[in-house]
Amino acid sequence: MSDLLELANSIVGRAGKGELLEVYAATGTETEVRSYQGDVESLTSATTSGVGIRVLVEDPAGARVGFASAGSLAPDVIDEVLADARDNARFATPDEMVAFAAPDGVAFAELDLEDEGLASVPTDKKIAMAIELERIARACDARVRQIDDSSYGDAVVESAMASTTGIRASTRRSMSWLSLAAIASAGGRDQTGYASAARRGPDALDVEATALEAVHRATRMLGATKPGSAHCPVVFDPRVTATVLAVIASALSGETVTKGRSFFADRVGEVVASPIVTLVDDPTDPRHLSASHVDGEGLACRRNVLIDAGVLRGFVFDTVSARRAGTSSTGSAVRGGYGGTPSAGCRALHLEPGVLSPEAILAEMGDGVYVQSVTGVHSGVNPISGDFSVGAEGLRITNGVLGEPLREMTVASTLQRLLLDVVAVGADVEWLPGVAAGQTLAISDAALSGN
Repeated sequence: MSDLLELANSIVGRAGKGELLEVYAATGTETEVRSYQGDVESLTSATTSGVGIRVLVEDPAGARVGFASAGSLAPDVIDEVLADARDNARFATPDEMVAFAAPDGVAFAELDLEDEGLASVPTDKKIAMAIELERIARACDARVRQIDDSSYGDAVVESAMASTTGIRASTRRSMSWLSLAAIASAGGRDQTGYASAARRGPDALDVEATALEAVHRATRMLGATKPGSAHCPVVFDPRVTATVLAVIASALSGETVTKGRSFFADRVGEVVASPIVTLVDDPTDPRHLSASHVDGEGLACRRNVLIDAGVLRGFVFDTVSARRAGTSSTGSAVRGGYGGTPSAGCRALHLEPGVLSPEAILAEMGDGVYVQSVTGVHSGVNPISGDFSVGAEGLRITNGVLGEPLREMTVASTLQRLLLDVVAVGADVEWLPGVAAGQTLAISDAALSGN
């Protein structure tokens, strides 16, 4: 048992008569280096730790739950957090559906999510990677006039959960990443190209490839013009696909469904997507950077098929949303660290890959628009109604080849229509930080607004 799990377990042992306790404890270390003009602009290194405690007290009208947290594992702070959680429970609204998770017999996957060599990587090497990233980007194309961001970062996070219902679980993971924003200029107009890469440890990162990708994405947009308005096929860049899937993920949460806030509500068993669409949430796949063997309540994560060959099969549930829906948890509780409480959500979405390369997909589409990046997702996409309208930039597709760069355009449809209009799913899966992986995705029709 890890020291962190022992600590969580010891706090659970302090449960009073008539109350249940759930403890979530976490520690982490993070380093970030930013380069500017060949030198270190900033270097930060931080260690964080904290604890969140939930107290459940039974009430004739239902359970009352209090929560408190603090960014310290000091004994006196833990005492205060426990006292505050108990006090908060006194004022909570009773809810007969509220309960803590209990072990359900599903075995934990055996996952290796940490690069153990990360702890021994010298700071000089991290600095060198950030500086080299900037140097390559500046040197590879004369049109690059500025590097807005060139950084290397890494983190190691450990968390542990214990409860009076029998939960005992801990996890540890690492991540290293590169980030670069290159600004290219021609004809008095600037274009920014962004690229990033993330892996479990720094040795798996490709500095040169990341730099060249950012520059390529900036320079190919030089001379971009506003297109005319039309309906046409669109092809999403893998990172755009990941962004769209992250929005769809919120509509697949059992919590939003039970509250009537999802366009998927009451549609299980119906065709909701193209038959080539199979959407899976699988935190047990170690290729996902958000993979985990344990969910936010301490249950075993598991593979959940949400859309199978276009048919909606179900949603992801935590304990409370499952009780409201009359079903069982899918091991899909997520939480924002020790300062948050669990809720139902996707953790590691991906589309089952197709067989076509990006080039083959473009050739099949013939004419259309390739969407390289989108803006306004939070304001322009509604996971309740499914309305989809985002700012975009990209390139025109002519005879299956990328050509004229386009800017200041809006791509509009609905999420329901986008899913049904999928005509190609790429084989080029990119495992990205966040909720979803991405790959090239072709849509048969969307509204394009420009001039």
